[in-house]
Amino acid sequence: MKNQLDKGLLERFSRQIILKDIGIIGQKKIISSKVLIIGAGGLGCSIAEFLARAGIGIIGIVDNDKVNLSNLHRQSLYQSNDIGKSKVMVVKNKIKLINSKTKVKTYRFRLNNINFLKIINNYDLIIDGSDNFKTKFLLNDFCFKYKKFLITGAISKFDGHIFTFDFKKKIPCLRCFFQESEVSEDLLNCEAEGVLGTVAGIVGTIQANEALKKILNIGKNLNSYILILDFLNLNFRKVKLKKLKNCLCK
Repeated sequence: MKNQLDKGLLERFSRQIILKDIGIIGQKKIISSKVLIIGAGGLGCSIAEFLARAGIGIIGIVDNDKVNLSNLHRQSLYQSNDIGKSKVMVVKNKIKLINSKTKVKTYRFRLNNINFLKIINNYDLIIDGSDNFKTKFLLNDFCFKYKKFLITGAISKFDGHIFTFDFKKKIPCLRCFFQESEVSEDLLNCEAEGVLGTVAGIVGTIQANEALKKILNIGKNLNSYILILDFLNLNFRKVKLKKLKNCLCK
């Protein structure tokens, strides 16, 4: 990271730098940060776009899927001529057009214990934009083990859920809220349950906002709480999580 931001960067990020909670020092923190995003779908697209626009230095994207027609209503970085292409490669190319200073590292695989272990320590924080509980629990468990900051999002129909977990502190984890033996994969299945496209954009943007707050060490996060968003009726509430007995986070 350079000691000084050049004229172009000062102009690009001027509306952020002018904020008293950010300034030049805060913008340098953003530029030097490394963020890993799991999933390049409706959440991941919004997360990646707004973090790149904010100036994040390195963004990692994990996804093994290709763009299909049904993605276009909610996955904002794709368009019709991207159908059939690798999602992570399309995201990388779109981010280059948004902010050429942001370096994008692509991981074209489905996350598992082995490949996640190889990359987790290369990043400052992890953002979960996945659409299945198997991946969410894997992220929860590894981030707990390696004391990583995790931002989890989930969407279905007109609803969104957001958690943040600072595992350097003694807090409840995702398993304290969702028990693996009880959850149904249909809960996050857009094909089975449906989802309004704007819900993905809003929840992903909030996740990006939480990441920037953590990098800047400003404001409050959702540790020990879940933010529940009902966009159909405009009901937003925070619910306190409690640790389960015998949970891995105990």
